[in-house]
Amino acid sequence: MSDIARQTKKNKETINIGKAVFYQKSLFGIFGSMAVFAAVLFCLPESFHGAPAKMLAIVAGAVMLWITEAISIELTAVMTLVAMLLLQPVPTDVVYSGFSSSAIFLIIGGMMMARAVNETRLAKRITYFILARWGGNAKGLLASILIIPQVQAFFIPAVAVRTTLLLPITMNVLDTIGAKQNSRLRKLILLGVAFGSTVSGTAVMTAAISNILTVEMLEDFAHIEISYFQWFLYALPLWLIMIPGIWIVLLKCFPLEKREQSFPQVKAEIQQRLKAFGSLDASEIKCLIVLGLIVSLWMTEPLHGLDPSIPALIGLTLMTLPGIGCAKWSNAVKINFNTILILGTTLSMGYAFNASGAAHKIGEVLAGNDWVLTVMHNPVAAVIVVIIATQLIHLIMSNVSTAVVTLIPVYLGLAATAGVDPLYLCFAAALTCLHGYILVVESMPNIMIHGTGQISQRAFFIPGLFATLLMMAVTVVIALTWWKWLGLVSF
Repeated sequence: MSDIARQTKKNKETINIGKAVFYQKSLFGIFGSMAVFAAVLFCLPESFHGAPAKMLAIVAGAVMLWITEAISIELTAVMTLVAMLLLQPVPTDVVYSGFSSSAIFLIIGGMMMARAVNETRLAKRITYFILARWGGNAKGLLASILIIPQVQAFFIPAVAVRTTLLLPITMNVLDTIGAKQNSRLRKLILLGVAFGSTVSGTAVMTAAISNILTVEMLEDFAHIEISYFQWFLYALPLWLIMIPGIWIVLLKCFPLEKREQSFPQVKAEIQQRLKAFGSLDASEIKCLIVLGLIVSLWMTEPLHGLDPSIPALIGLTLMTLPGIGCAKWSNAVKINFNTILILGTTLSMGYAFNASGAAHKIGEVLAGNDWVLTVMHNPVAAVIVVIIATQLIHLIMSNVSTAVVTLIPVYLGLAATAGVDPLYLCFAAALTCLHGYILVVESMPNIMIHGTGQISQRAFFIPGLFATLLMMAVTVVIALTWWKWLGLVSF
């Protein structure tokens, strides 16, 4: 047998083994989900019987499928909708209510705006401009990689899009400077892309789906409104501290040899590319004007009262209007509707979780514990416990939207039963869910960076652990100081 035939046979065997493992994983997830669903439905105390038990069973089964990734998260979302429609823990209009939320139109408008921006050279120009100024050495390059997603967050709402734009440029820079495979420099910069993209969703409400989910549920369940500006103000210190914090953590975790610390040739090449762009063209100028208008409307929401989805739709209209805009509608509409399906379903799950009485029942059970009540009535202790509990649950429930839509109703129910303000609890939980660094599956940027095949799960663990501990510590300090000064937390 020739070497080619042997290699072909070996490849086929590897593929078959991979398929067998995949099928075993899928079967385990599906049957595990069915077992969890049945256990929750039939084994809960009598006080949960009826709609609360049905809803809890549906959520538990869906979470099991999401955790095991037995089937795609989009198919899991559809199955969850079907389960709610058939078991009817809530009326049909509640099941579909997530898709009529303004959050859906905010995400649709934002994703289409991102497509429109990408039709111009503006995003690449901003990226190259930052790299040209600070990308001549390892420290400067890492700082640039961390800053770029923060700038993008104001006009590109999807973290996956921000990462998609930055990743190929970063890979090209790494190849240009000759960063070897598995080298500390390559790991340092790639983790900078992942962690920087994750941090970028912190202060800009529209920059992360989980932020929008939290705002929607607070308004619908507790009649608490958080504006774009308020979210920015509450989260600003955490955002500003985490950017240099991540920079320090990564540099400490991946100390570089002297020859890896400086590469002026990259700065020169990027400057040449930037120079080749020339001055801003008409489409870029139009794009900048529209983006400035939209961000201004978002920041001044307390003055005009427009829902965040309205400026997004205005921006989309202006960007694609013939003769005025900077992009074609036919290109802008080519967005990933899987995201819309997942967001709509998770919103519906949250609404149904609350409307079925499941969240209230869990709140009653937790509030019946004297220790829990004591913690809830001490804002500092409550924030600490919520952050730790949320982080631990997020490690299991890796999908950020799933974690938010499961935990926020529970915290709302607990706060209502304990008679405390739910805002700071839910806000702390939402921020904690957003910051996933330890496991690859904790955030979309982590998954995308790992998908390059150039960095393993092992590389995430130590820097991810330090980044997580830093985030938790900073959030507690902010709760004691900044949130107290703003009146978000009262002692």
